Amino acid sequence: MEEVRFDHMEIEIPCYFLCPISMQLMKDPVTISTGITYDRENIEKWLFTCNTTTCPATKQQLSGKDLTPNHTLRRLIQSWCTLNSYERFPTPKPPIDKSHIQKLIIEAENSPDSQINCLHRLRSIAHRDESSRMHLQTAGAVEFLASIVRKNEDLNSRDEALNILQQISLSESDLKKLTSDNGEFSDSLIYVLENGDYESRSHAIMLLRSAFNVADPDDLIGSKSELFNQIIHILIDKISPIATKSALKLLIELNPWGRNRIKAVENGAVSVLIEMLLETSDRRVSELVLTALDQLCGCADGRAELLRHGAGLAVVSKKILRVSNVASERGVRILCSISKYSSNARVLNEMVQVGVVSKLCLVMQVDSSKKMKERAREILRMNSRVWKDCSCVPSHLLSSYPSS
Repeated sequence: MEEVRFDHMEIEIPCYFLCPISMQLMKDPVTISTGITYDRENIEKWLFTCNTTTCPATKQQLSGKDLTPNHTLRRLIQSWCTLNSYERFPTPKPPIDKSHIQKLIIEAENSPDSQINCLHRLRSIAHRDESSRMHLQTAGAVEFLASIVRKNEDLNSRDEALNILQQISLSESDLKKLTSDNGEFSDSLIYVLENGDYESRSHAIMLLRSAFNVADPDDLIGSKSELFNQIIHILIDKISPIATKSALKLLIELNPWGRNRIKAVENGAVSVLIEMLLETSDRRVSELVLTALDQLCGCADGRAELLRHGAGLAVVSKKILRVSNVASERGVRILCSISKYSSNARVLNEMVQVGVVSKLCLVMQVDSSKKMKERAREILRMNSRVWKDCSCVPSHLLSSYPSS
């Protein structure tokens, strides 16, 4: 027996009512191929979210991921809850099977008038549970939904299809299939980014990020300038925090390939990223922005744009040692790129005025990574003749200044 507290009383719960994974009372007991019963929510997370193919209790390989409802045990648990004045839970809805989903897809394909209603029902299925979303994938719903997005004919159907695709945890193979159509699906999503409402644009940027995350190098190298333009507009419009982070991650994924850094710079990425850095107090956003700026400063045009912005050097320096180790590393890398390849008398003077030199000396003194200290020392040493006797360097930091 397991003891729990309820309404200031101790109630003993029979151990066979408890899920072996969470050790909590089962609400929807289901049995897997090894004969062990688990609560549906826990075992679905184990099988589908964690993508595991073994039984948690026995460690045996499963012959399949089918979940069989244990109606007898569920009724026993519900009766026990009633007898012990324990909060009784409702009878779970029956699981959706593959044939039901396939019937909805066929109906939507054969009858355009009923398409939106079928999509509403598919979205309801996607919102139910992991098992239902898995059935959507195996029933061919992903390709059906993608075909609606590609057509871009009925806006309501397109937006509904995007919503469902975003709800499904698409596998790597699903994402590769979506992008193996000579860019047709990606072009459709770019069109949505340009013409859709906020919600559909948010879904589109998240799908694009997921798709490009598993794309082949040729697809990344061949990214269109229009894509970078729309990524930048997502950042400017501030649709939602998740859309902003997805756009930043997509930009970071694309930047290292081919001429993508140039395309990003030409579409105004550097200026927009600096403005974001000035405004945000979010740690993760700051890290992502600095990572993207670090990549863009790997090309001459990117460095020129950062130096052209009045707050570029200042805000990068300000974020060092104030956000996180990751942000500090990226900030020092940016300053190192500027110092190595784009420094002149005006830039070196600005670095003194906005506190870059003081911040680099501070990096030398605090408990920071060895690599970051080395880069800071390298920058200071490269410009020692200009900065050594600078009155703007605080006296208590002079001891950290490299002599040569």
